[in-house]
Amino acid sequence: MTSAIQDSRYSWLRLAVSLALSTIGGIGLWAGIVVLPFIQVEFGVDRSGASFPYTMTMIGFALGGVLMGRLADRFGIMVPMFIGAIMLGVGFISAGLAPNYWTYVAAQAGLVGLFGCATTFGPLVADVSLWFQKRRGIAVAIVASGNYLAGTIWPPILTWGIQNYGWRSAFMGIGILTIILMLPLSLFLRRRTSLEDRPSPSSVARNGEQAPDGTPVLQGLLILAGLACCVAMSMPQVHIIAYCGDLGYGPARGAEMLSLMLGFGVVSRLASGFLADRIGGVGTLIIGSFLQCLALLFYIPFDGLASLYVVSALFGLAQGGIVPSYALIVRDHFPAREAGTRISLVFTATVLGMALGGWLSGEIFDLTGSYRAAFLHGIAWNLLNMGIAFWLLIGRKTSKLQAA
Repeated sequence: MTSAIQDSRYSWLRLAVSLALSTIGGIGLWAGIVVLPFIQVEFGVDRSGASFPYTMTMIGFALGGVLMGRLADRFGIMVPMFIGAIMLGVGFISAGLAPNYWTYVAAQAGLVGLFGCATTFGPLVADVSLWFQKRRGIAVAIVASGNYLAGTIWPPILTWGIQNYGWRSAFMGIGILTIILMLPLSLFLRRRTSLEDRPSPSSVARNGEQAPDGTPVLQGLLILAGLACCVAMSMPQVHIIAYCGDLGYGPARGAEMLSLMLGFGVVSRLASGFLADRIGGVGTLIIGSFLQCLALLFYIPFDGLASLYVVSALFGLAQGGIVPSYALIVRDHFPAREAGTRISLVFTATVLGMALGGWLSGEIFDLTGSYRAAFLHGIAWNLLNMGIAFWLLIGRKTSKLQAA
């Protein structure tokens, strides 16, 4: 791939198509949250049991991200995208027809998560990063915003469908729609880059200096940081609808707060993309982690309806730029030919963090009868992520001093 193709008009067109696919496919991440109260009633389970299908969907999504990332490295992004579009649609239809709880869990975890929407996050972000150099930060942020746009657009639509037609019919309608929309868009991504022309981080860094080679230790720390930040991130995102129901505001208000949270998350991701092109992924990670910790603290004393809307918006503004920063760190330290696999590994950890945090928050609620302890639990994980981010910053400064 030549520099003329990087940051070209075609690159931006490809980015727009990728954003559309990510937004459509991202419904798989949020549908389980919207129907959580209805699943609890439908199958007669407790709060943690109603959270479990979401957890399994996220685990499948995480594992599928690595699988689809490897396929994208070998065959290009179009092949896994085709598979994901079909499986996502079939998964929603199967979940809508599920005769019992465990069939529903299997459809969500295997079809929707593992083979469905997994392609629409890590692999897509990795692919877009190959088509940009100068504007890689904002490009990655834009495509990574797709799952937040999905969380902004889809919950009110799905809530409306559930209220008018029931959750089963709404799920089947979503399944048909995703297949119709995603298959034609996937054809736009058939063009591939040339491995030998992809810039290597060992020769060029975003700031024009020599970039250090990636190591297994760095990869492991990024995986742990991704897990920790998203255990913290999951508490408001997964449980805000149920939380509002417990406070007497109703699930519809919670769905609005989730949309508000994720809508401001899009603003945050775009702003962080511009910021990352100037200060790099590590600095962006530190800022986002610190702000997320503050926002989580605000949820504890403020539980009025108006206050929750404000805090949810602040939380969205705080945490939106965290996950894309990991992709930029990976691209600065590891070879481009491994981008799909390595970025998907870190993103897999973030998804597992969402799954683990969503389930643990439900368990904590069942044990304590409130979400206060769950918020404190999230703050502790966030502090771990911040510690790793500062370690990365110190290591970066040390490397520059040694090079000088």
